[in-house]
Amino acid sequence: MQVAVLALQGAFLEHRQKLSALEISSFEIRKEDDLKKPFDALILPGGESTVQGKLLRELNLLEPLRKRICKGLPVMGTCAGLILLAEHIENEPNSHFATLPVTVSRNAYGRQLGSFYTEDSFAHCNTIPMTFIRAPYVTKAGQDVSVLAKVDERIVAVRWKNQLGISFHPELTNNLTAHNYFISMIKTA
Repeated sequence: MQVAVLALQGAFLEHRQKLSALEISSFEIRKEDDLKKPFDALILPGGESTVQGKLLRELNLLEPLRKRICKGLPVMGTCAGLILLAEHIENEPNSHFATLPVTVSRNAYGRQLGSFYTEDSFAHCNTIPMTFIRAPYVTKAGQDVSVLAKVDERIVAVRWKNQLGISFHPELTNNLTAHNYFISMIKTA
C-alpha cells in the first residue's frame, strides 16, 4: 500500500510520520510529475486552504487529483484538507475539489487564539484526542454523508463513500485511531 500526501504547505510531515508508525509507505506530492508514481490513497493535510487551493491550480494538480477522487481514490482531508474537499464553503463563491457533499465554515472556531484541544468519540470508537487550530466545521452534510464525530453539537468528522473529512488534526496527537480508520477505508476500496 502506498499513500500520497499533498506536500504544498501545512502539516504533511506529521501525516507521513503517522503512516510510518502504521508501517504504511508514503510519498509527497509537490509537482505534476509526482502524479506518475502509483498510489492507493491521498491525504490532504491541514494548513491554509486558500494557499493550498491556489498552488493546486498553479501546479496543475487540482484536476488530475479531483478526477482520481471522483473515480474512487480514498482521500482523507484534515482541517484545510476538509475545506479543499467540500462542495461549498460558507461566504466564499468558489470551492476547490468540491467532491465531498458538505458545506463548511472556514476558521469557524475563530483565529489562532480560538484554537483548542478536547477529547470526544470518533467513528463510534473510544474517545480520542482532538486538536483544533483555526479549524472549520461542517454546517451542512449531504444526504448519504455519515457523521463520525461532533464536538459541542458541531460536525467535525464525516465520511462519504471514499472520502474522509476531519476538522481537527489527528496527526498532531499520539493517537492513531483516525489514521487506522483511513487505512481500513483504503483496504476496502
